[in-house]
Amino acid sequence: MPHSEKPFKLSVTDAEIDDLRKKLDLTRFPDHPDGMDWQYGVPIENVRRLVARWKDGFDWRAAEARINQLPQFTRDIEVEGFGTLNIHYVHKKSDAKGAIPLLFVHGWPGHFMEVSKILPLLTSDTGDHPRFHVVALSLPGFGFSEAPKKGGFRFRQFAEVGHKLMLALGYDKYVTQGGDWGYFITRSIASYYGPKNVKAWHTNMPYTGPPTFAANPLLYLQYLVTPLSAEDVKGLQRNDYWDAERKGYMWAQQTKPQTIGSLLADSPAGLLTWIYEKLIESVDDYHWTDDEVLAWISIYWFSRAGPAASVRIYYESYHHPEDSRPPWSSTPFGASHFPKDVFYTPDLWVRAIGNLVYEVRHEFGGHFAAYEKPEALVKDIRALCKLDVVVKEFTK
Repeated sequence: MPHSEKPFKLSVTDAEIDDLRKKLDLTRFPDHPDGMDWQYGVPIENVRRLVARWKDGFDWRAAEARINQLPQFTRDIEVEGFGTLNIHYVHKKSDAKGAIPLLFVHGWPGHFMEVSKILPLLTSDTGDHPRFHVVALSLPGFGFSEAPKKGGFRFRQFAEVGHKLMLALGYDKYVTQGGDWGYFITRSIASYYGPKNVKAWHTNMPYTGPPTFAANPLLYLQYLVTPLSAEDVKGLQRNDYWDAERKGYMWAQQTKPQTIGSLLADSPAGLLTWIYEKLIESVDDYHWTDDEVLAWISIYWFSRAGPAASVRIYYESYHHPEDSRPPWSSTPFGASHFPKDVFYTPDLWVRAIGNLVYEVRHEFGGHFAAYEKPEALVKDIRALCKLDVVVKEFTK
C-alpha cells in the first residue's frame, strides 16, 4: 500500500456553524406531561437548556482547539469488496523503549474522543508498567472517517480496517481494547488476525450469552450444574430491565436505520436528545457538563458522513447475528466489568468468549469506561499486558 498518511486538523467552516445555529433557532419543542421526569424520555427542560446553550453559549472553536491537541491523521485503507476508504485516527507514540502498540476501538454513541483521557496514561514514560503506542481510529461512518458507499459493511470489514491500519503504521504485533461495538470488532480482530498479529485483546463490555454445547461442550455442562450467584441474579435482572425499558433505540437502528437517520441528520435538537439520553443513562454517577455533552454531540453533527451513517452498524449486526460469534481465538484476552454498564455477563459465560487470562469486576463505573474511569481501565490494560503470556510475545 502506498504511503497515504496525512496530518489532520479539524476545521469546521463558519458556514456550517451558522447553519447549525439557524436550525437550532427553529427548533420545535414537544410538550412534556407534568411529574413524569425521565419516565417518558429526556425531560423537555433539559432539551431546552442544551439547545439554548448550543445555539448561543457553547464555544465550538474552543472545543475544536481541544480536539486538535490530539495527534490526528488520515490514511486510505483498501477494504475487500468496498474499495478504498479514507480513515481518520489518533496516533500517539510513547517515548518508552519497548512500548506496545495498542489499537483502541470505540462504539456508538461514542467516537475517537473516548481515548482522550487514557491516552496520556497509556503513553506515559514513567512508572514500572507497560507503556503503549496508541492508535484510536474513527470507525468508517463515524467521526471524520469516510463511510462505506454500500450496505453489508459488517464486523469482518471493521476488523479489516483496524488491522490494516495497524500494519500500515508498521505495527505487525499489537494489542487491542474496545467496548460497545469496539468489543465485537476487537473480538473479530483477534479471531481473524490473532495470534499471529494480535497478541492480546481487552474489553470493558464482554457481551455474550451462556455457553452452548456446540461451541463449548465442557463449559456448557459446567453451566448446567453451576448455580447463579446472587450477583449474577441481580445482574441478569438488570439485563431484563434494560431490554424492556431502554432498548427501544436499538430496535429502530437495527431495523430502519435510514428512517431514524433522517431525523439525526436534519435536526440537531433531535440528534442531541437521542444521544444525550444514552450518555446520561449509561454512566455511573458521572456528571456530564453541558459543554462536554455539546462537544461530544457536535462531533456527530459535524462528522464527515453525517450522523445517519453511524447507526447502520446496528442493522448489519442484527441481520447477521453470526458475526457476533466469530471463530474462537487462542489470543489471550482480558475482561473488565463495570457495574452500571448496559449489559451484565456472568463469569462462566465470559470464559466461553475466548482464551480468558485476566478478569476483574469493579465497584464503580459505567458504559464509557475510558472516559468515566480512565485510571481503572488503564490499570487493567497494563495488568493484562504485564502477564508472561503477553510479555513473551513482544520480547521474542
